[in-house]
Amino acid sequence: MNVSLTLVMTFKTTAGNKISLSIVDPRDDLTEQEIKDVMELIITKDIFAPNGAPLVEAVEAKIVKTNTTPYDLVIG
Repeated sequence: MNVSLTLVMTFKTTAGNKISLSIVDPRDDLTEQEIKDVMELIITKDIFAPNGAPLVEAVEAKIVKTNTTPYDLVIG
């Protein structure tokens, strides 16, 4: 089994839409304050504007843990 972690940060745009940015394999010792700080920096620096609508609010952040189980299928 293969386990992977992804940090998913969700923002609201000026158009009222929610968009998510994902970071694969975040640091194990990442703190809630660091996540809040980087989300605020992303908004302040106006780095992303999906469909021309800048990000205006941090909505949520979460770590998503995915378990992947590969199967060796031999057909024939």
